Amino acid sequence: MSQMSTSTNAAFGLPYSTIRQVGNFYYISGHTGVDLSTKTAAHDIKNQTINLFKNLEDTLKTCRLSFNDIIKTTVFLTDMGDFAAMNEIYVTYFSDPKPARSTVAIRELPRVADVPLKVEIEAIAIKKSQ
Repeated sequence: MSQMSTSTNAAFGLPYSTIRQVGNFYYISGHTGVDLSTKTAAHDIKNQTINLFKNLEDTLKTCRLSFNDIIKTTVFLTDMGDFAAMNEIYVTYFSDPKPARSTVAIRELPRVADVPLKVEIEAIAIKKSQ
């Protein structure tokens, strides 16, 4: 089984890969709604979620993947009261069959932006045979 690191997280200088490939599987580190060029984020959950999906899409594209290739996500929320607003955005990015999903309440996310982050999503994707 081959393992390949396909991208590192230079945006924050942190010691992890944003995406790793093992065979046809891709393990995608947690993405947030931080604008990577300015290290800023929106104050509200909806705009953080929209920017999160932009960042996730950019990572997927580095390996010629799309949202349709994602088979599992884990959503981390700092406030479960934000679930409906996050989910309103989330569902627009996936078609059927939608990925399996877990949602977890957490106390806080890393302080890498100018405002507290509200949501992070990690994913597993599989490259289907062409």
